[in-house]
Amino acid sequence: MKRPVLQVALDLLELPRALQIAREAVDGGADWIEAGTPLIKSEGMAAVRILQAEFPDYPIVADMKVADTGALEVEMAAKAGASVVCVLADADDSVISEAVRGASVYGVKLMADLINVRNPVERSRELEVLGVHIINAHVGIDQQMIGKSSLALLEQLRGAVGIDVAVAGGLDAVTAPLAVEKGADIVIVGGAITRSAGVSESARRIRDAIDHPSHAPPPRNEEGRGIREILSQVSSPNISDAMHRKGAMAGMISLCGEVKMVGQATTAQSFAGDWAKPVEAIDHAAQGDVLVINNEGSTTVATWGELATLSCISRGIAGVVIDGSVRDIDDIRKLNFPLFARAVVPNAGEPKGFGEINCEVTCGGQVVRPGDWIVGDESGVVVIPRERAYEIARRALEVRKTEERVREEIARGSTLSKVSDLIKWEKK
Repeated sequence: MKRPVLQVALDLLELPRALQIAREAVDGGADWIEAGTPLIKSEGMAAVRILQAEFPDYPIVADMKVADTGALEVEMAAKAGASVVCVLADADDSVISEAVRGASVYGVKLMADLINVRNPVERSRELEVLGVHIINAHVGIDQQMIGKSSLALLEQLRGAVGIDVAVAGGLDAVTAPLAVEKGADIVIVGGAITRSAGVSESARRIRDAIDHPSHAPPPRNEEGRGIREILSQVSSPNISDAMHRKGAMAGMISLCGEVKMVGQATTAQSFAGDWAKPVEAIDHAAQGDVLVINNEGSTTVATWGELATLSCISRGIAGVVIDGSVRDIDDIRKLNFPLFARAVVPNAGEPKGFGEINCEVTCGGQVVRPGDWIVGDESGVVVIPRERAYEIARRALEVRKTEERVREEIARGSTLSKVSDLIKWEKK
């Protein structure tokens, strides 16, 4: 069996950052360097040209995702220094044929990306006949976020074609060796390397894993990796970023400081000072739930206190969010319980019993339905619609990974404005 190729995908916007990450990835054992689509769109053919000049002994992959004018775009990438040019597998056959002709003229290989192809096996066979050199079993980032797997796509292609097969989409030191076992000749890794604080070490771990699969960590059951587990690893700002700055409650303060809560919402609608429904909701909540209470934003009468908190702890409730006020905060802080509210006041209301449990409520300006996911920490509280919970959890994890690399670059002496290249991307 030939040694699998490790290709690092530089899906960044800034060329200087991409160059430094590429240096570290090569140091860790990467074989091919990909100018990712975002990098090409941001920097143009200069990205390919400069990568080729920096790494003359390494194949440069231009992820053009060619959809039209096949020969022209292949020529452009080849003249800039690419050894491999990527086309979209679902482009028209005329485009593929022209790209193949261009690749023949300029001595480069053509890689066809199967992203979003409806019948990947049939199309891969057609592409092989048309003259494509490499098939890429690629599941895109947005598809990964809803649970689609590049390994499942690769499995369909096993033995279906006689040309090289690459695989891309969410691979790391755990899944990359599985890709090799399923027949991948080229393993394409992006974020697991490029977003790492230690790029060289991350690349080295993946290099070792695909060269010696027995050394790889045991495979994890992604289906069994629950939403709660993933959300426990990310912050409320990570989640807000993943939701495009949506979902954050306004005015909800962590009254016990450094605490974290993750759970599905059990809701209660009450009225200023009426604490009956909020307390009754404790008995309706399941273990691990978060109580979300609309108390009309009252800041003069408390609807919650120590005894209600003790009841939550005994029931295994993960936390409480109140659009209103609480009291007994000195005792509650000793319990270190995740409690979020607008204000603290000493006077309590009365249990009148108005309101409803497990209805749609508004809390901190956000609509919350029973079963929506709630995450709270010192930065605040965010609401995730239940039907998008797995997707948003995965996206938030990607946000956290991106921040790890930015944090490392700042530690090396850069600044956030330089890393983000703010001047270049300011609106003109």
